[in-house]
Amino acid sequence: MAESAELILDGKSISLPVIEGTEHEKAFDIGKLRDQTGYVTLDSGYKNTGATKSAITFLDGEEGILRYRGYPIEQLAEKSSFIEVAYLLIYGALPTAPQLADFSNRITKHTLVHEDMRKIFDGFPSSTHPMAILSSLTCALTGFYPESISPNQTPEEVDLNVVRLLAKISTIAAWTYKNSVGHPLNYPRNDLDYTSNFLYMMFSFPTEKYEINPVVVSALNKLLILHADHEQNCSTSTVRLVGSANASLYGSVSAGINALWGPLHGGANQEVIEMLEAIEKDGGDTSKFINKAKDKNDSFRLMGFGHRVYKNFDPRAKIIKKAADEVLQALGMQDSPLLKIAQELEQAALTDQYFVERKLYPNVDFYSGIIYKALGIPTEMFTVMFAVGRLPGWIAQWKEMRENKEPIGRPRQIYVGELERDYTAIGERA
Repeated sequence: MAESAELILDGKSISLPVIEGTEHEKAFDIGKLRDQTGYVTLDSGYKNTGATKSAITFLDGEEGILRYRGYPIEQLAEKSSFIEVAYLLIYGALPTAPQLADFSNRITKHTLVHEDMRKIFDGFPSSTHPMAILSSLTCALTGFYPESISPNQTPEEVDLNVVRLLAKISTIAAWTYKNSVGHPLNYPRNDLDYTSNFLYMMFSFPTEKYEINPVVVSALNKLLILHADHEQNCSTSTVRLVGSANASLYGSVSAGINALWGPLHGGANQEVIEMLEAIEKDGGDTSKFINKAKDKNDSFRLMGFGHRVYKNFDPRAKIIKKAADEVLQALGMQDSPLLKIAQELEQAALTDQYFVERKLYPNVDFYSGIIYKALGIPTEMFTVMFAVGRLPGWIAQWKEMRENKEPIGRPRQIYVGELERDYTAIGERA
């Protein structure tokens, strides 16, 4: 007999079916609750609400588990490439060698963007935040590919838009960086892999030969993999909600970029660097700031420690810490003052009983910010880098939602405003 829960309301018994996922997560199915009772549930922020069934990512915050399509994040970060992980997320299985070669080649052939994109770049004020440019140009792709707006595309047409977006986001992101610092824009190179090509477009100059650093490529590859998907977070839920209205892939992802832009979501690694720089400017006394963090009456917070989902440790942090050490060593920055401050804070978080008891361990944002800073990426570009990594997950979630023919998202509310009242003429208002 199927398991169910019983809700007794006004003496009437309502049966709520219990849904169980493959990892034994359980939920009450309240899909017919309003029809049967007239009631809705109130769950501010959707902290306890499952909005969909998804086969893409499994996350267990209590146990520190993150898996893409069943594969542990630790194995993917060690053995896979970002493009291979993108294929896995979007299509549901690891590709064969011919499938991966074909997928990679197709992406490479679409990395060029229309020359009119350069004109759009010129139209932005120099003060424009890179995320505003990224979001705008992603949505603008609907103008270059108007057929993408149709809700009745064939699987082949959808697939072409997927490849185009994966390919062009790296060019748009790199150009956004170059535009922000006033450097000439670099066109992509078809002889480089995805991550190497992205670094080339970001950091090369026409006047100099650009040397690919394999340690940096490896670290960035890991960072992109670690950020590729993270279940139903704010930006992913935004992509699915916008997509549920039959909005295009480009429009839906553009909305996700704007959600990620919010400092409560994608800006954590930027806040880490700003914190480290503030401590350095103050004199570099980390013990002072550790004590400030312990003082409940002090507004100072340690950024990049603990996680709202992972309750014991962030599995991604262990992976990226090693990559951060390798990058700093390869770039000769292991003795930088900023790194010294970061190491002292890290040591305190791992050994000080105050932080251990509260499970305020260094998370992925702590280490990713250090890597981006070491690479010379401006802090306001950090969220753009996050968006490039998160793109495969957004695409996979949008695609899954469309293929499952999920209904348009339409949350309910509990109204707490004024009761009905009559209109008063302006001369009679107090």
